[in-house]
Amino acid sequence: MDRIPVRDPTDVASARRRIVGLAVRLGYSETEAGRVAIVATELAQNLLRYGGGGEMLAGADAGATGGIEILALDKGPGMADVAACLRDGFSTGGTSGNGLGAVQRMARQMLIHAPPGGGTAVLVRMGGGGTQDRMSAAMCVPKPGEEICGDAACILARPDGTVGLLLADGLGHGPQAAAASQEAVRLFGKHPAASPVDLLTILHAGLRSTRGAALATALIEPAARRVTYGGIGNIAGFITDTGGVRRMVSHSGTAGHTAGRMQAFHYPMHHRPVVVMFSDGLATSWSPDGHAGLFSLDPTLIAAVLYRDHARGRDDASVVVWKG
Repeated sequence: MDRIPVRDPTDVASARRRIVGLAVRLGYSETEAGRVAIVATELAQNLLRYGGGGEMLAGADAGATGGIEILALDKGPGMADVAACLRDGFSTGGTSGNGLGAVQRMARQMLIHAPPGGGTAVLVRMGGGGTQDRMSAAMCVPKPGEEICGDAACILARPDGTVGLLLADGLGHGPQAAAASQEAVRLFGKHPAASPVDLLTILHAGLRSTRGAALATALIEPAARRVTYGGIGNIAGFITDTGGVRRMVSHSGTAGHTAGRMQAFHYPMHHRPVVVMFSDGLATSWSPDGHAGLFSLDPTLIAAVLYRDHARGRDDASVVVWKG
């Protein structure tokens, strides 16, 4: 996704311009792009007024052909009453109070996570169609100062009801890192029925001509209530559900260069499972238990909040989320 810092008033125009540019590239008409401009402006201004600044993320909506997703993220005071903040005329910042109400009317879907004292995350989907409820999301954000993300992810729903996940972090950052991770995605899609261990072997061999990557793959079997996970390098993962939190294990190495034993591990799933994988662009010194209520939300919101709260800020950062 495109990363757009919003720290001062001049950033509002930049955010609007870049997000409208994305909408135009997606084929939006002048009228549709005008609505996107209003939404981008309102969200950016809210980041400054209420959140003390923050950042916006924007990209194509993978769940809706022609759709766009816009996220506004801050670490401000959150909202004491989200429903009240959506009513026209309500304001805590001395404005007319029409911002979020206008955004909601123009959006196909708007979702907010804003626990008091815990910052605000607003997700807006515009254009396209698709279902409102999502089971999965992949978010890849480039390192600050870079336009291309060296990470890549893929989610494959299989005919037998199972789901395959891949997250690849190309060594370093920039175009060469992106080439390595995109090659991993290509190979992953070429072998949709392979087991996690076989996939690791295929990917390790297939990335030899590239810079190499850390990567992990997971096979989710909802009917069997099981996740099979294997990784090479610094990709972390966990499952959270009514049975608690279980962290998933990757082996050290770099796919395409040096890797030890190819091994996958089985993990049980209980009621309301959420599987999360993330690159080392996010810190690891945090616990899912510190995010009360988050894992019941839309997968894109889950990924965005984890990115906002735990990104190191000096590398590409990626999160993959699947909800059962």
